Amino acid sequence: MNIASIATASELAGTAARNGPPWGAGPPPFAPLLGVAMFLLFILLTALAVYLAARAGRGGPPWAPRPAAPPEHEARKVLADRFARGDISVDEFLERASVLNWTPGSEAKGRK
Repeated sequence: MNIASIATASELAGTAARNGPPWGAGPPPFAPLLGVAMFLLFILLTALAVYLAARAGRGGPPWAPRPAAPPEHEARKVLADRFARGDISVDEFLERASVLNWTPGSEAKGRK
C-alpha cells in the first residue's frame, strides 16, 4: 500500500457529493422500523428495571415510600427487651404476649 492510494477526506466527501448516498435518494425503507424497535426495546428495559426493583424486597419501586412498621411490632420488641433484661418474669412475659396476640418464636425465619 502506498501513500498515493490513500484517499483524503476531501476526496471522499467530493465522491459522496457527486454520487449521493449509497441507498439512493432517501433512507432505506426499513429505517422507521429500526426507530420503532429501539423505542420498544427502551420501554421494555425500563419496565424490566422497575419490575426487578420491586421484586428486590423493597415492597415497590425505589422512589416509593416504605410502609411504616405496625405498632404491634414495636410493642413486641419492647416486651422482648424487657424480658431479656430480666425486668419481667416468664409468666408476666407470656401473659403480656397473649394480650398482643403473639406467640413468641412463631415468626417466619426470614422476617426482621
